Amino acid sequence: MITFDHSRSDFQPYGFTCELWTAAPMRRPSRHNEIELNFLKKGSLTYLFGGQRITIRRGRIGLFWAAIPHQVIGSKGGADYYVVTLPLAWFLQCRLPPNLVDRLLHGQFLRDPNRTRFELDLRLFQSWEKDLPARGIEPRPATLLEMHARLRRIADELEDDSGTSGRRGMSMVLGEGGISKVEEMAAYIARSYQQKLSIEDIAEQVKLHPNYAMNLFKQAFNITLNEYIAQNRISHAQRLLVTTDHQIVEIALDSGYQTLSRFYDVFRKSCGCSPGQYRKEHRLKQ
Repeated sequence: MITFDHSRSDFQPYGFTCELWTAAPMRRPSRHNEIELNFLKKGSLTYLFGGQRITIRRGRIGLFWAAIPHQVIGSKGGADYYVVTLPLAWFLQCRLPPNLVDRLLHGQFLRDPNRTRFELDLRLFQSWEKDLPARGIEPRPATLLEMHARLRRIADELEDDSGTSGRRGMSMVLGEGGISKVEEMAAYIARSYQQKLSIEDIAEQVKLHPNYAMNLFKQAFNITLNEYIAQNRISHAQRLLVTTDHQIVEIALDSGYQTLSRFYDVFRKSCGCSPGQYRKEHRLKQ
């Protein structure tokens, strides 16, 4: 069982993985290019995800596109949970229903609405953990079929669920205790990153001095406000590169960058490749 902090400052791919974690607060928001599934064996886990505080509990599968900045900020009950990562290119090639794919790529954190599969899912995730003993191991065909089928079940449940209660398939629930100043700043950035955004703008929103706001955010999340803004902008650009035919200059502007050169610099630093290379590698092939 893995108990250390799994946040990362790079953007290297995980590939297919399945590991059992014990929850620990992450020093800074994490980003990687895979679709991530979390399955809670016990307890509850709270993320700061794209500026929202989101809680998942025992027996539930939570899933999200991990290019969106996310950070474990709390847990209860000695939360043990499986972390499965699936390469984005493979996920897109599965051609799953749009009600799942579109929600994930538009930055939603989803939960499987089905609450009755705990024992079945526990055996399934235990099997995947044995099948993927080390990073970089290519799953066997049977494992890939199981992963595809489980995602399809979630999509089917979301479709049924959305027909009766709208947004119940999503987990966008504020945790207990309200929202702190740093979470307010993260939420404001998540809403506003496409605009021209300054530290002064953010500080004004939460009624703090800019220097104090910067220090408070860095102390809480081990990342600067400017770095967090960049993470949100790059995640937005990645989604557009994968899902649209927009010109790269259009994507840069839509993501909040005033110049193409600045966009290229930040994208290369964050993703290790150019926007064009990223699109070529991850674009859904027709």
